Amino acid sequence: MGALDHLSNIFDCSTGSSKLKKRRQLQTVEIKVKMDCEGCERRVRRAVEGMKGVTSVDIEAKQHKVTVVGYVDPGKVVSRVAHRTGKKAELWPYVPYDMVAHPYAPGVYDRKAPSGYVRNVEDPRYSQLARASSTEVRYTTAFSDENPAACTIM
Repeated sequence: MGALDHLSNIFDCSTGSSKLKKRRQLQTVEIKVKMDCEGCERRVRRAVEGMKGVTSVDIEAKQHKVTVVGYVDPGKVVSRVAHRTGKKAELWPYVPYDMVAHPYAPGVYDRKAPSGYVRNVEDPRYSQLARASSTEVRYTTAFSDENPAACTIM
């Protein structure tokens, strides 16, 4: 935004208020919506394409994933899809398998997730559970000097 644009926004008399408008940023919103047929895809696409600020919509029906790119609010996109289609919609809850330290920990692994994805969990309790059940941790603590019940051979 240049200096002239900034000054013209400040001294703009057409709106009646002198506050600067916040410009929305270009965002990529990923949504999980269950789609069974082409009719469901078409319904979801029409619901999202009608929104102001949407630049592109990409639908992956096998993964039940809708990707919306544009100057939109993620919460409004989810609520619009849920309202217009009558389907349950939520933000994409999965991350690629490689991004998680312990993908098979309870609470992280999800059978309903598409192949190559696991549930995105930010809760530190799940990572502690995964580390405690790890075989590496059990073997290293078994021969530790700090462990009073360690091996007596040492």
